[in-house]
Amino acid sequence: MRPLITLRRIPDIDFMKMHKLGFVLSLILTLISIGAFIERGLNYGIDFSGGTLIEARSVSGPADLATMRSQLDGLGLGDVSLQGFGTPNDVLIRLARQPGGDAAQEQAVQTVKQKLGSSVEYRRTEVVGPKVGGELIRAGAVATILALCAIAFYVWFRFEWPFGVGAMLSTLHDTITTIGLFSLLQIEFNLTTLAAILTIAGYSVNDTVVIYDRMRETMRRYKTMDFKTLINKSLNETLSRTILTVSTVALMVLSLLFLGGEVLRGFSIAMLWGVVIGTYSSLFIAAPLLYYIRPKRAPVKEDDKAAAPASGTP
Repeated sequence: MRPLITLRRIPDIDFMKMHKLGFVLSLILTLISIGAFIERGLNYGIDFSGGTLIEARSVSGPADLATMRSQLDGLGLGDVSLQGFGTPNDVLIRLARQPGGDAAQEQAVQTVKQKLGSSVEYRRTEVVGPKVGGELIRAGAVATILALCAIAFYVWFRFEWPFGVGAMLSTLHDTITTIGLFSLLQIEFNLTTLAAILTIAGYSVNDTVVIYDRMRETMRRYKTMDFKTLINKSLNETLSRTILTVSTVALMVLSLLFLGGEVLRGFSIAMLWGVVIGTYSSLFIAAPLLYYIRPKRAPVKEDDKAAAPASGTP
């Protein structure tokens, strides 16, 4: 008779053989990200830079961006940006912050509406002052730093300090490379993007904690096992869970990217990159780092030595 239950096959991938290449790739990505941020900065959205955002829809057919741009450029409103999104009829109009306070911003909106006339339907208008934008930038930076510190403290409290260091460095790597991607491609950076970065940090550390928990369990069970073998064993045993998690999250994020519209575009791109880079950092940064800053292992008893496999593997 054939057995009713078959055991799940655990892969045997030598992750530690590739970990130095992973370190080099991560260093290159981090340096590129920092360089792009210093050289190009971020393309801050209305949330951070201040100004006015108007979401409009052409009622007479597809929006003619060239004609609308030529109409608005002569109004003396400073930098005016038009961008199509969603359907061919939809357009985002961004106006630079106008001198003169809230009354000047409202007057600029009315001027745009009068110029474009009744052929355009106005669906949403947002006005953000530069002071509010600056405060949001500072608050966002503080929130990100505090999140990284809290993650390191949590992992240190639950495991040991080497685990906390590994988790913080891998999460910091994910955050820097995500910001670098937005700087390099000059994708608009707004509050939803910042929310995505904090979500990425949570996703990354969740994946890392699962791997660390398996490593701790393996360390307790095989006290004499070579540490490289131990790391490989832990990564291979959690690999199926990692693949299933990243696959389901990626499908959800892809649906947001293609169906969520312009408002969720930055969030979706950040999340999609974060899922990929977060999984990569858990496998090739967080776990291999423990080979160099090893946590304490329980003392080996004579019975453990006698029961340990001669090859160092179970």
